Amino acid sequence: MIGPDDFRRLLGHFATGVTIVTTSDPDGRPAGLTVSAFASLSLDPPLVLVCVDHKAQSYPALKDNRGFAVNVLATEHEALSRRFASTRLDKFDGVAYRMSPLGLPLLGGALAHVECVTVNRHVEGDHTIFVGRVEAGAAADGEPLLYHRGKYKRFEGGSV
Repeated sequence: MIGPDDFRRLLGHFATGVTIVTTSDPDGRPAGLTVSAFASLSLDPPLVLVCVDHKAQSYPALKDNRGFAVNVLATEHEALSRRFASTRLDKFDGVAYRMSPLGLPLLGGALAHVECVTVNRHVEGDHTIFVGRVEAGAAADGEPLLYHRGKYKRFEGGSV
C-alpha cells in the first residue's frame, strides 16, 4: 500500500481550485478552513461534497452545525487561503465577511459561494465527507486560484 507522503505527492499532479469552507460553532462564532477536496455531486437535487480531515481545527464546528458554505477563491486570495490553512485561532480577524440568512459566513470578494444544508456525513479513513444540499449561491467575474504540485497557480493570459 502506498504511504501518505507518496500518496499526497501523487495526487498533487491533479490541479484543483481552492475553497474556504465556512460554518459557525455552537456559540455562533465563524469557523473555516481551506479545502481543495470539493466537488459537485448531483444536479437534481443540487448537491456538493467537501472532505475534511478529522484533525482540522474547524472539524468540530462542521460536524456540529447543520450547514456550511463553500467560498471559491479568486487569484488574489492566496494569502487568505494560507491564513485559513493555518492553525491560527481567529482566522476571521480582519477578514471581510457577512452572515447569510442560513447563519453561514460568506467571505467578501469570493469568486463564488454556495450555501448548503448538510444532508449526510460519511466517515472514511481520517476524513469525513460532508454532503450538502445547495440552498443558495452566487458568482462573480474573475479567475480562480488554483493549487498544483504543492503550489498556488494562477491563470495568466488565458493559460496556467
